[in-house]
Amino acid sequence: MYNIFGPGVFEEEEEREGTMRPEEETEKEQAGEQKWDRWQKDRTFVRAVVGKYAEIYKDLLKQPRVYKSKDMNWKGGPAKWGKNVVNPQRTMITQAIETHIDCLTPTSHGQKHGHMNSAVFYILEGNGYDVHDGVKYPWKAGDVCIVENMCVHQHFNADSQKPARYVIFKAKPTFIFFHLVFQRTVEYPPKDPVPGFEHFHPEP
Repeated sequence: MYNIFGPGVFEEEEEREGTMRPEEETEKEQAGEQKWDRWQKDRTFVRAVVGKYAEIYKDLLKQPRVYKSKDMNWKGGPAKWGKNVVNPQRTMITQAIETHIDCLTPTSHGQKHGHMNSAVFYILEGNGYDVHDGVKYPWKAGDVCIVENMCVHQHFNADSQKPARYVIFKAKPTFIFFHLVFQRTVEYPPKDPVPGFEHFHPEP
């Protein structure tokens, strides 16, 4: 299999217990592996723009310019939580970019994955670090972190008591429009709660 993320990435993961190679994902799903529901459902990555130009233009002008993220429900857990704020599926205002907010339970981490698009995320609260292609990059509230194209990366919360929260901006819909769709999840977020935080849920 051709490895778009560079030599040795998935080969090394194969030796680690509990990690998942891309070709194993279907087998895991058939076996009832627990994962986030949004990763198992059809999603709208790019909308069709169909109709008369004048009508499409008027509809666009009617779209809201402010989106209340606190009114949106968190999804996921128990290790990583997320809110999809702006993307082609839930908003009509744009489909060139998407924005979502993630929250990591204390001492937990998100999925290990890679995609063709780059991403920029701003740390709203907490402190932690990223691992990009095996290199560790610490961050804290107020920092801006960049994930480069085709980088295998993972976000970690280094605080034992407080959650880490960040907002992510990326041009994923634009990449997918041009069929730059190669993406792989190497390791999913933990499905078991962090001891001591079994009932943790992010604040709105």
